[in-house]
Amino acid sequence: MQQIMLMCRPGFETEAGQELTDQAAARGVFGYFQPSRDTGQVRFTLGGVETAEDLMSRLPLAELVFVRDWFAIVGDCELPAKDRVGAMVSFLNDQDWRGDRCARLEVRLPETNQDKDLGNFARKWVAPLSRGLRDAGLLKPDAGGRATARLEILLNDFGTAVVGYSLTENRSPFADGILRLRLSPAAPSRSALKLEEAWKVFLPKERWLDYLGGGKKAVDLGAAPGGWTWQLVQQGMMVTAVDNGPMSAELMATGHVEHVEADGYNWRPKRAVDWMVCDIIDKPRRTARLAVDWVGGKLCRYTVFNLKLPMKKRYEEWLACREIITRGLDEAGLNYVLRARHLYHDREEITCFIERLD
Repeated sequence: MQQIMLMCRPGFETEAGQELTDQAAARGVFGYFQPSRDTGQVRFTLGGVETAEDLMSRLPLAELVFVRDWFAIVGDCELPAKDRVGAMVSFLNDQDWRGDRCARLEVRLPETNQDKDLGNFARKWVAPLSRGLRDAGLLKPDAGGRATARLEILLNDFGTAVVGYSLTENRSPFADGILRLRLSPAAPSRSALKLEEAWKVFLPKERWLDYLGGGKKAVDLGAAPGGWTWQLVQQGMMVTAVDNGPMSAELMATGHVEHVEADGYNWRPKRAVDWMVCDIIDKPRRTARLAVDWVGGKLCRYTVFNLKLPMKKRYEEWLACREIITRGLDEAGLNYVLRARHLYHDREEITCFIERLD
């Protein structure tokens, strides 16, 4: 039985499972999912002859919205109170595990873990477990050597471990698929973290200057009190902040912000800008149409916006919004990139990025 462990935000297990089921079927791979409620974990079982690695090789993780990270499951290992390293060595030998696949291992914990003792054990276990597996020929001798995969150990408690492997070229660059950021005391609101995370997830690091530098012009719709505007200003942009509410006085004192008191959905610039960002809480389809108006009308080249999803049928609502966006931009005759992700700093919303290529 071939299985993949999916990691997502706790409470979104069904959405992650539905998404992978659909994306796998689109690639001719069929299966079913078993969500573990409010754990941030989903087991996807493949029903055909394809392996977990077959699917993970065909489907880029970056194309998934609700799945933060994943790994192919080797099996479930019982861990005794003593000699857990020995138990893992025996388990992998029983699974005919190839020691030349991985140079390193990662010990993961559930995002919902509240057991400090388990957390301390996980951190301290990495070194002796790595040595034991290397000595047994179950990891490459050189921890820094090139490898196509990484061994994954998910500890849900002291007695059980889900063992698997992730593919080097198709896994999250962040531990557990989570990018944790520290909020600057100067930021007007915690929402500033959402835009920072979006940039770090969607924009290639080596091209940050191309996307964000050079004194670009930006519009922030629904800006008050200025969390996203602050991030734009930090990149040296001149920003038009559109909101009927008050902006941070410190932010306005920078001289980089023009505050326009207007409805963000109705306001449009006289001249095109580089960036439009929007974190207005409203019906997601209305925001999707707003993004189409801005990008399709060539009012901006790049946009980051949030879609606030309803409590029920969240996945279906994302599909409806995606259809609005892709149909609208296709009808406008544009070449574009669309990416979306349920970010760590999101809650009931997902964050989208569009780049107009022409």
